[in-house]
Amino acid sequence: MSFVYRGLKADFKRYIVTEQDVQQQIDGILQENPKIEHITDRPAQLGDEVIIDYAGFCEGEQFPGGTAEHQPLTLGSGMFIPGFEEQLVGKEIGEEVIVSVTFPEAYHSEKLAGKAAEFRCKIHHIHAKSTYEPNDEFAKEFGDCETMEEFREKLALSMQNYVDEQAEMDLQDRLMVEAANSLDFAPSEEEIEAELDEQIGRLSAELEHQGMNLEMYCQFTGTSVEKLKADARENAVTSIKVRAAVDEIAALENITAEKNEIDEALAHVAMQNGITMEQLKELYNDDFEKAVVRSIIIGKVMHLIREAAENTVK
Repeated sequence: MSFVYRGLKADFKRYIVTEQDVQQQIDGILQENPKIEHITDRPAQLGDEVIIDYAGFCEGEQFPGGTAEHQPLTLGSGMFIPGFEEQLVGKEIGEEVIVSVTFPEAYHSEKLAGKAAEFRCKIHHIHAKSTYEPNDEFAKEFGDCETMEEFREKLALSMQNYVDEQAEMDLQDRLMVEAANSLDFAPSEEEIEAELDEQIGRLSAELEHQGMNLEMYCQFTGTSVEKLKADARENAVTSIKVRAAVDEIAALENITAEKNEIDEALAHVAMQNGITMEQLKELYNDDFEKAVVRSIIIGKVMHLIREAAENTVK
């Protein structure tokens, strides 16, 4: 099969945002942004958010991972160990409470599973949550709009722009994969294994950011690293072929990253991360530059493929 990256065919699958979609989005905003009232004249109730310090002890010793300061907790949410939240109901600001619980038998830490423990807690704040009314006041506070009608129109436009951008990205990805599949190239087992290791490494880093590790994730999901790799193998092969196709197209079309393009990309990175160019330069090294250059080249290659494609709107 000859390498084809011009004149490819794919559908642009456009979704039209409905009034129901907009209402669901508004409902979500209302749920995620409750009205907060600071309570000072009564004890905590179910449904309140309390801000607490806590330290966990098991068999008289403080255990790692069981300590936090100024931790928000909604009573009745079920986010903590069964029985924990209920013992804070009826307690007041400034009160120190000893919460006694038993860890579940299936708890992820074998050292704590099934064991009794106590948490020494202190309540700093009590917040009562209620839902905003979807009215003009809400529109002003959350949408910088004068009326709720204006907020709906603004939200609908934003949602439509977003789904159109996603559809465009999906189209470009499909075209890029189609081009890659026409390339006479098959990755070696070593390349595939290296790509899988990199993907597992990224997953592990994401899990650690969420306070988990790969072993815990496998236990919770009933899988294994080997199964994760097997499931990801097809995508890994595709990723390698796409990189090879990008390199081939860039060489055939003399696509490079110009200095002004690199400067613009760096300015965008700085803006996205809320830092100055001077601060960004402190992080800049050869690997950083290679990643920026690579990103620019990929973008230009995908733009070329997209402009040269034959597309229809669905």
